[in-house]
Amino acid sequence: MSNGIRLASLADAVAVQNVSLAAYTTAYAEAVGYVPKPGQEDYRHRIMRGDVFVTEDTSGITGLLALERHADWLLIYSVAVAPVHQNTGIGKSLLSFAGRFARKRGIAEIRLFANKRMVRTISLYERCGFVITRERPHPSRAGEILVDMRKVLK
Repeated sequence: MSNGIRLASLADAVAVQNVSLAAYTTAYAEAVGYVPKPGQEDYRHRIMRGDVFVTEDTSGITGLLALERHADWLLIYSVAVAPVHQNTGIGKSLLSFAGRFARKRGIAEIRLFANKRMVRTISLYERCGFVITRERPHPSRAGEILVDMRKVLK
């Protein structure tokens, strides 16, 4: 795909899982004390649906974007960058790709959510044009709050 982003294949499944686990462990375990579902997920079913995109370099997969398609909006289920490649622009590139992906399909809105305590992550999303739409209780972790965000594409 464009800008070094391509559709993941089943051959990438283990690397995708490893990058996701490493990224979420580094970010979440330190901030909230646990690794969230996307960090522990087996992405094969999402890869088979064509909903996972990856970035890579000579060392292998460096980042991933997992999407969920809805009738009139697109959910970014996960965006994860290998810890050694964080703060290099890969995350922003993946978020930008999600916008291009949605526009090509006539979708005008992207949504995502994050734990409220992930202040740096939420700040990145805001710098990329997402706005907070609401806060809600985490469905499976009592006392945790999720922040829903959206970006309307122009």
